[in-house]
Amino acid sequence: METRFTLLGSFSFRQDIKKSCFVATAAPVVDEAAARDFVAAQSDRTANHNCWAWRCGPSYRFNDDGEPSGTAGKPILAAIDGQALDGVAVVVTRWFGGVLLGSGGLVRAYGGTAALCLRGAEKTVLIEAASAMITCAFGDLARVQARLGDRPGVQVLDQAFTNTGAVLSVSVPKAEADLVSQLVRDVTSGRAVIRWNE
Repeated sequence: METRFTLLGSFSFRQDIKKSCFVATAAPVVDEAAARDFVAAQSDRTANHNCWAWRCGPSYRFNDDGEPSGTAGKPILAAIDGQALDGVAVVVTRWFGGVLLGSGGLVRAYGGTAALCLRGAEKTVLIEAASAMITCAFGDLARVQARLGDRPGVQVLDQAFTNTGAVLSVSVPKAEADLVSQLVRDVTSGRAVIRWNE
């Protein structure tokens, strides 16, 4: 399986091409709603075009914002995919300088600006996570929380209390799922129940 990356934070890059100014801004996003919010926040009403693309796992979208079809959004998405990125949105804003670039020139300008922006951004390896619900008694809760806290990459996202104990919602690196299941069984002598979400 190909190693995927995401961005550690937002990053911008600017270049002028034949009197047009192109500004790309990229940022990590967790889902489609976050990507749409990012696009809305980064779009500049004074610009001629705010073209964008994003990818979150198998979901992706792109938009040419008035440029000829296929000359802006798709090359931006290709820049994201070309650098094995996921959970990333990019907006490339263009202020037209009076010189027509032609279809090939637009593809190079939008895709190239996005690629240079992404190349300059700080990245981290994207670790695929699995989620689970752990049901345990009050007597086991402190031990379960402590042992989960010792595992790198394991996060307790939420906990709810019942009459007899607690239900923990956890996120675990997929590669650690079997180890975490064994850990929960061992620390509670098999009393806790762990259910993995599909």
